[in-house]
Amino acid sequence: MDKQFCVYIMASKPCGTLYVGVTSNLIQRVWQHKENLAEGFTRKYAVHDLVYFEMHESAESAIHREKRLKEWQRQWKIELIEKGNPEWKDLYPSLLG
Repeated sequence: MDKQFCVYIMASKPCGTLYVGVTSNLIQRVWQHKENLAEGFTRKYAVHDLVYFEMHESAESAIHREKRLKEWQRQWKIELIEKGNPEWKDLYPSLLG
């Protein structure tokens, strides 16, 4: 089975603290954030809600996009999230089926 690379944004609450990451296993990685198994930023600032993600065909593409998003102004990230998720719902349950 081919890996699916993904860029994702997590939030502490609507318009709260944001975290941009990249992974090859979105369900597992978000679960790690939610369970505070991922040390660092998301644990320290209680950033547990998946509010945005996009799939990529290659690791290189996903990493490049992650780096670009991390350079974006905060307002641009908020607008990106609100374009597809205006209510800032946690998208993790929808990944589980």
